[in-house]
Amino acid sequence: MKYKMLHNAGVEVSQLAVGTWAIGGANYGPVNDDDSVAAIRKMLELGVNLIDTAPAYGDGYSERIVGRAIKGLPRDKFLISTKCTSIRLPSGGVAHDATYKNIMREIDRSLENLGTDYVDFYFIHWPDPETPLHETMAAMETLRKMGKIRFIGLSNHSVALTEEAMKWAKIDVFQPPYSLVERGAKDLMEWGLARGIDSFTYGSIGSGILSGKYRTLPQMDPKDFRLGFYNYYTEPNFSKIQELLKVMDKIAEKHDATDAQVAINWVRSHDFAGTALVGVKNVKQAEDNCAALNWDLDAEDMAMLDEALAVMGPLEYGSSRIQNSHKK
Repeated sequence: MKYKMLHNAGVEVSQLAVGTWAIGGANYGPVNDDDSVAAIRKMLELGVNLIDTAPAYGDGYSERIVGRAIKGLPRDKFLISTKCTSIRLPSGGVAHDATYKNIMREIDRSLENLGTDYVDFYFIHWPDPETPLHETMAAMETLRKMGKIRFIGLSNHSVALTEEAMKWAKIDVFQPPYSLVERGAKDLMEWGLARGIDSFTYGSIGSGILSGKYRTLPQMDPKDFRLGFYNYYTEPNFSKIQELLKVMDKIAEKHDATDAQVAINWVRSHDFAGTALVGVKNVKQAEDNCAALNWDLDAEDMAMLDEALAVMGPLEYGSSRIQNSHKK
Protein backbone atom coordinates (compact mmCIF):
# COMPACT_ATOMS: atom_id res chain seq x y z
CA MET A 1 0.00 0.00 0.00
CA LYS A 2 1.08 3.57 -0.66
CA TYR A 3 0.22 6.58 1.47
CA LYS A 4 0.05 10.36 1.33
CA MET A 5 0.49 12.83 4.17
CA LEU A 6 -2.50 15.17 4.19
CA HIS A 7 -1.44 18.79 4.51
CA ASN A 8 -4.00 20.50 6.75
CA ALA A 9 -5.05 17.35 8.59
CA GLY A 10 -1.47 16.20 9.18
CA VAL A 11 -2.32 12.49 9.02
CA GLU A 12 -1.16 9.78 6.63
CA VAL A 13 -3.86 8.29 4.42
CA SER A 14 -3.70 5.32 2.06
CA GLN A 15 -3.99 6.33 -1.59
CA LEU A 16 -6.95 3.96 -1.88
CA ALA A 17 -9.93 4.12 0.48
CA VAL A 18 -13.08 2.10 1.10
CA GLY A 19 -16.20 3.68 -0.38
CA THR A 20 -19.46 2.36 1.07
CA TRP A 21 -22.38 3.91 -0.79
CA ALA A 22 -23.26 0.65 -2.55
CA ILE A 23 -23.22 -1.47 0.61
CA GLY A 24 -25.94 0.74 2.07
CA GLY A 25 -28.24 -1.56 0.15
CA ALA A 26 -30.55 1.16 -1.17
CA ASN A 27 -31.03 1.43 -4.95
CA TYR A 28 -27.45 0.50 -5.83
CA GLY A 29 -27.64 -3.12 -6.87
CA PRO A 30 -27.76 -6.27 -4.72
CA VAL A 31 -25.41 -6.64 -1.75
CA ASN A 32 -24.69 -9.24 0.91
CA ASP A 33 -23.91 -7.84 4.35
CA ASP A 34 -21.49 -10.60 5.34
CA ASP A 35 -19.59 -10.11 2.08
CA SER A 36 -19.48 -6.35 2.70
CA VAL A 37 -18.02 -6.82 6.18
CA ALA A 38 -15.42 -9.27 4.87
CA ALA A 39 -14.50 -6.89 2.03
CA ILE A 40 -13.93 -3.95 4.38
CA ARG A 41 -11.79 -6.08 6.68
CA LYS A 42 -9.77 -7.36 3.73
CA MET A 43 -9.09 -3.79 2.58
CA LEU A 44 -7.83 -2.92 6.07
CA GLU A 45 -5.73 -6.09 6.17
CA LEU A 46 -4.11 -5.07 2.87
CA GLY A 47 -3.10 -1.66 4.20
CA VAL A 48 -6.05 0.63 3.45
CA ASN A 49 -6.55 2.86 6.47
CA LEU A 50 -9.58 4.99 5.52
CA ILE A 51 -13.25 3.98 5.39
CA ASP A 52 -15.72 6.52 4.01
CA THR A 53 -19.45 6.31 4.70
CA ALA A 54 -22.51 8.50 5.26
CA PRO A 55 -25.89 8.24 6.97
CA ALA A 56 -27.57 8.98 3.62
CA TYR A 57 -26.27 5.65 2.30
CA GLY A 58 -29.28 3.54 3.16
CA ASP A 59 -30.51 5.76 6.01
CA GLY A 60 -27.66 4.74 8.31
CA TYR A 61 -27.38 1.17 7.01
CA SER A 62 -23.94 1.67 5.49
CA GLU A 63 -22.65 3.14 8.75
CA ARG A 64 -23.97 0.14 10.66
CA ILE A 65 -22.23 -2.26 8.26
CA VAL A 66 -18.99 -0.33 8.78
CA GLY A 67 -19.61 -0.58 12.53
CA ARG A 68 -19.82 -4.36 12.22
CA ALA A 69 -16.63 -4.47 10.16
CA ILE A 70 -14.53 -2.46 12.63
CA LYS A 71 -15.91 -3.98 15.82
CA GLY A 72 -13.08 -5.32 17.94
CA LEU A 73 -10.35 -3.73 15.82
CA PRO A 74 -7.85 -1.22 17.32
CA ARG A 75 -9.50 2.17 16.68
CA ASP A 76 -6.19 4.01 16.25
CA LYS A 77 -5.17 1.81 13.30
CA PHE A 78 -7.67 3.25 10.79
CA LEU A 79 -9.55 6.43 9.93
CA ILE A 80 -13.30 6.89 9.54
CA SER A 81 -14.95 9.48 7.35
CA THR A 82 -18.68 10.16 7.49
CA LYS A 83 -21.01 13.02 6.64
CA CYS A 84 -23.99 15.07 7.73
CA THR A 85 -26.78 17.34 6.40
CA SER A 86 -28.21 14.94 3.77
CA ILE A 87 -31.29 13.10 5.02
CA ARG A 88 -32.84 10.21 3.12
CA LEU A 89 -36.62 10.62 2.74
CA PRO A 90 -39.19 7.79 2.68
CA SER A 91 -39.93 8.76 -0.94
CA GLY A 92 -36.33 7.93 -1.85
CA GLY A 93 -35.33 11.56 -2.26
CA VAL A 94 -32.90 13.56 -0.14
CA ALA A 95 -33.40 16.67 1.97
CA HIS A 96 -30.54 18.91 3.11
CA ASP A 97 -30.49 20.25 6.67
CA ALA A 98 -27.28 21.97 7.77
CA THR A 99 -28.70 23.62 10.87
CA TYR A 100 -26.74 23.54 14.13
CA LYS A 101 -29.45 21.43 15.78
CA ASN A 102 -29.54 18.81 13.04
CA ILE A 103 -25.76 18.41 12.82
CA MET A 104 -25.63 17.82 16.59
CA ARG A 105 -28.36 15.20 16.20
CA GLU A 106 -26.69 13.51 13.23
CA ILE A 107 -23.24 13.10 14.78
CA ASP A 108 -24.63 11.21 17.77
CA ARG A 109 -26.61 8.88 15.51
CA SER A 110 -23.55 8.27 13.32
CA LEU A 111 -21.34 7.51 16.30
CA GLU A 112 -23.94 5.04 17.56
CA ASN A 113 -24.20 3.39 14.13
CA LEU A 114 -20.41 3.11 13.84
CA GLY A 115 -19.84 2.01 17.43
CA THR A 116 -17.12 4.59 18.03
CA ASP A 117 -16.60 7.68 20.18
CA TYR A 118 -15.34 9.88 17.35
CA VAL A 119 -14.91 10.12 13.59
CA ASP A 120 -11.75 11.40 12.00
CA PHE A 121 -13.24 13.27 9.03
CA TYR A 122 -16.71 14.83 9.14
CA PHE A 123 -18.07 16.24 5.88
CA ILE A 124 -20.90 18.61 5.06
CA HIS A 125 -22.37 16.25 2.48
CA TRP A 126 -24.19 18.87 0.39
CA PRO A 127 -24.80 22.61 0.82
CA ASP A 128 -28.09 23.67 2.41
CA PRO A 129 -29.35 26.86 0.73
CA GLU A 130 -31.72 27.54 3.63
CA THR A 131 -29.17 27.61 6.45
CA PRO A 132 -26.55 30.35 6.99
CA LEU A 133 -23.10 28.92 6.43
CA HIS A 134 -21.75 30.44 9.63
CA GLU A 135 -24.34 28.42 11.61
CA THR A 136 -23.25 25.21 9.88
CA MET A 137 -19.57 25.84 10.51
CA ALA A 138 -20.23 26.79 14.14
CA ALA A 139 -21.68 23.32 14.65
CA MET A 140 -18.64 21.71 13.01
CA GLU A 141 -16.20 23.69 15.15
CA THR A 142 -18.16 22.79 18.28
CA LEU A 143 -17.91 19.10 17.42
CA ARG A 144 -14.18 19.44 16.81
CA LYS A 145 -13.69 21.05 20.22
CA MET A 146 -15.84 18.34 21.84
CA GLY A 147 -13.59 15.66 20.33
CA LYS A 148 -16.40 14.00 18.40
CA ILE A 149 -14.67 14.83 15.12
CA ARG A 150 -11.04 15.51 14.29
CA PHE A 151 -11.15 17.17 10.87
CA ILE A 152 -13.71 19.19 8.91
CA GLY A 153 -14.51 18.47 5.28
CA LEU A 154 -16.71 19.83 2.52
CA SER A 155 -18.28 17.63 -0.16
CA ASN A 156 -19.76 19.04 -3.36
CA HIS A 157 -18.97 22.65 -2.38
CA SER A 158 -17.60 25.27 -4.78
CA VAL A 159 -14.56 27.50 -4.30
CA ALA A 160 -16.86 30.39 -3.37
CA LEU A 161 -18.62 28.37 -0.67
CA THR A 162 -15.30 27.09 0.63
CA GLU A 163 -13.91 30.62 0.91
CA GLU A 164 -16.99 31.60 2.89
CA ALA A 165 -16.70 28.54 5.14
CA MET A 166 -13.03 29.28 5.81
CA LYS A 167 -14.07 32.52 7.52
CA TRP A 168 -15.62 30.42 10.27
CA ALA A 169 -13.53 27.24 10.48
CA LYS A 170 -10.42 25.51 9.18
CA ILE A 171 -11.25 23.27 6.22
CA ASP A 172 -9.07 20.17 6.12
CA VAL A 173 -10.37 18.09 3.21
CA PHE A 174 -12.65 18.05 0.16
CA GLN A 175 -14.71 15.20 -1.26
CA PRO A 176 -15.46 15.94 -4.93
CA PRO A 177 -16.33 13.60 -7.83
CA TYR A 178 -13.28 12.82 -9.95
CA SER A 179 -12.50 10.07 -12.44
CA LEU A 180 -11.64 9.45 -16.07
CA VAL A 181 -15.30 10.14 -16.91
CA GLU A 182 -15.86 13.11 -14.59
CA ARG A 183 -13.04 15.63 -14.48
CA GLY A 184 -14.85 18.87 -13.77
CA ALA A 185 -13.57 19.24 -10.21
CA LYS A 186 -9.91 19.53 -11.24
CA ASP A 187 -9.75 23.32 -10.74
CA LEU A 188 -11.41 23.04 -7.33
CA MET A 189 -8.98 20.34 -6.23
CA GLU A 190 -5.93 22.26 -7.42
CA TRP A 191 -7.20 25.39 -5.71
CA GLY A 192 -7.70 23.42 -2.50
CA LEU A 193 -4.31 21.76 -2.55
CA ALA A 194 -2.64 25.19 -2.82
CA ARG A 195 -4.32 25.91 0.53
CA GLY A 196 -3.50 22.57 2.13
CA ILE A 197 -6.94 21.07 1.47
CA ASP A 198 -6.51 17.53 0.16
CA SER A 199 -9.23 15.66 -1.74
CA PHE A 200 -10.92 12.29 -1.30
CA THR A 201 -12.28 11.55 -4.78
CA TYR A 202 -15.61 9.80 -5.05
CA GLY A 203 -16.89 7.94 -8.11
CA SER A 204 -13.24 7.05 -8.80
CA ILE A 205 -14.15 4.14 -11.09
CA GLY A 206 -17.24 5.84 -12.48
CA SER A 207 -19.82 3.99 -10.38
CA GLY A 208 -18.44 0.73 -11.76
CA ILE A 209 -18.54 1.54 -15.46
CA LEU A 210 -14.74 1.91 -15.59
CA SER A 211 -14.35 -1.62 -14.24
CA GLY A 212 -15.09 -2.86 -17.76
CA LYS A 213 -17.87 -5.07 -16.43
CA TYR A 214 -20.58 -3.38 -18.49
CA ARG A 215 -20.07 -3.73 -22.26
CA THR A 216 -23.77 -3.59 -23.11
CA LEU A 217 -26.38 -1.39 -21.47
CA PRO A 218 -27.42 -3.14 -18.24
CA GLN A 219 -31.07 -3.49 -17.24
CA MET A 220 -31.22 -1.61 -13.94
CA ASP A 221 -34.10 -0.77 -11.64
CA PRO A 222 -35.43 2.66 -12.68
CA LYS A 223 -34.76 3.83 -9.11
CA ASP A 224 -31.10 2.75 -9.23
CA PHE A 225 -28.90 5.75 -8.36
CA ARG A 226 -26.43 4.79 -11.07
CA LEU A 227 -28.99 5.75 -13.71
CA GLY A 228 -29.69 9.26 -12.43
CA PHE A 229 -26.87 10.49 -10.24
CA TYR A 230 -23.98 9.44 -12.46
CA ASN A 231 -25.69 9.23 -15.87
CA TYR A 232 -23.04 6.89 -17.32
CA TYR A 233 -25.51 4.12 -18.09
CA THR A 234 -27.59 6.12 -20.55
CA GLU A 235 -26.90 7.21 -24.10
CA PRO A 236 -24.93 8.90 -25.54
CA ASN A 237 -22.59 8.67 -22.53
CA PHE A 238 -22.54 4.88 -22.41
CA SER A 239 -21.31 4.45 -25.99
CA LYS A 240 -18.68 7.17 -25.58
CA ILE A 241 -17.31 5.43 -22.50
CA GLN A 242 -17.11 2.12 -24.38
CA GLU A 243 -14.53 3.68 -26.71
CA LEU A 244 -12.48 4.81 -23.70
CA LEU A 245 -12.67 1.28 -22.28
CA LYS A 246 -11.06 -0.11 -25.43
CA VAL A 247 -7.97 1.98 -24.69
CA MET A 248 -8.08 1.02 -21.02
CA ASP A 249 -8.22 -2.64 -22.07
CA LYS A 250 -4.91 -2.27 -23.92
CA ILE A 251 -3.24 -0.61 -20.92
CA ALA A 252 -4.62 -3.24 -18.55
CA GLU A 253 -3.34 -6.06 -20.76
CA LYS A 254 0.10 -4.45 -20.89
CA HIS A 255 0.34 -4.43 -17.08
CA ASP A 256 -1.49 -7.74 -16.53
CA ALA A 257 -4.06 -5.69 -14.66
CA THR A 258 -7.75 -4.75 -14.77
CA ASP A 259 -9.59 -1.74 -16.16
CA ALA A 260 -10.59 -0.78 -12.60
CA GLN A 261 -6.92 -0.68 -11.62
CA VAL A 262 -6.19 1.58 -14.59
CA ALA A 263 -8.95 3.92 -13.43
CA ILE A 264 -7.67 3.95 -9.85
CA ASN A 265 -4.11 4.62 -10.94
CA TRP A 266 -5.20 7.46 -13.20
CA VAL A 267 -6.84 9.21 -10.24
CA ARG A 268 -3.93 8.74 -7.87
CA SER A 269 -1.43 9.90 -10.50
CA HIS A 270 -2.64 13.45 -9.82
CA ASP A 271 -1.03 15.26 -6.89
CA PHE A 272 -4.29 16.96 -5.95
CA ALA A 273 -5.95 13.59 -5.27
CA GLY A 274 -5.20 12.59 -1.70
CA THR A 275 -7.01 9.25 -1.90
CA ALA A 276 -9.41 7.51 -4.28
CA LEU A 277 -12.65 6.24 -2.75
CA VAL A 278 -13.64 2.96 -4.39
CA GLY A 279 -16.68 0.84 -3.62
CA VAL A 280 -16.17 -2.78 -2.67
CA LYS A 281 -18.74 -5.55 -2.23
CA ASN A 282 -16.64 -8.69 -1.70
CA VAL A 283 -13.15 -9.93 -0.88
CA LYS A 284 -12.20 -10.47 -4.53
CA GLN A 285 -12.97 -6.83 -5.36
CA ALA A 286 -10.98 -5.76 -2.29
CA GLU A 287 -7.93 -7.72 -3.41
CA ASP A 288 -8.19 -6.49 -6.99
CA ASN A 289 -8.58 -2.86 -5.91
CA CYS A 290 -5.57 -2.97 -3.61
CA ALA A 291 -3.46 -4.61 -6.32
CA ALA A 292 -3.71 -1.34 -8.25
CA LEU A 293 -1.16 0.10 -5.82
CA ASN A 294 1.43 -2.44 -6.99
CA TRP A 295 2.09 -0.63 -10.27
CA ASP A 296 1.89 2.81 -11.89
CA LEU A 297 0.80 4.19 -15.23
CA ASP A 298 3.78 5.23 -17.36
CA ALA A 299 4.09 8.20 -19.72
CA GLU A 300 2.90 6.15 -22.70
CA ASP A 301 -0.19 5.03 -20.78
CA MET A 302 -1.05 8.59 -19.77
CA ALA A 303 -0.64 9.81 -23.35
CA MET A 304 -2.99 7.08 -24.59
CA LEU A 305 -5.58 8.04 -22.01
CA ASP A 306 -5.24 11.76 -22.74
CA GLU A 307 -5.87 11.08 -26.41
CA ALA A 308 -8.86 8.85 -25.66
CA LEU A 309 -10.36 11.51 -23.39
CA ALA A 310 -9.94 14.14 -26.08
CA VAL A 311 -11.73 11.91 -28.58
CA MET A 312 -14.49 11.08 -26.09
CA GLY A 313 -15.14 14.73 -25.35
CA PRO A 314 -17.43 15.97 -22.57
CA LEU A 315 -20.19 13.73 -21.29
CA GLU A 316 -23.72 14.91 -20.67
CA TYR A 317 -24.74 15.45 -17.04
CA GLY A 318 -28.09 16.43 -15.63
CA SER A 319 -26.54 18.95 -13.25
CA SER A 320 -23.24 19.93 -11.71
CA ARG A 321 -22.12 18.09 -8.58
CA ILE A 322 -20.24 21.11 -7.26
CA GLN A 323 -22.81 23.37 -5.67
CA ASN A 324 -22.58 27.11 -5.16
CA SER A 325 -25.73 27.76 -3.16
CA HIS A 326 -25.76 28.36 0.58
CA LYS A 327 -27.57 31.04 2.55
CA LYS A 328 -25.13 33.70 3.73
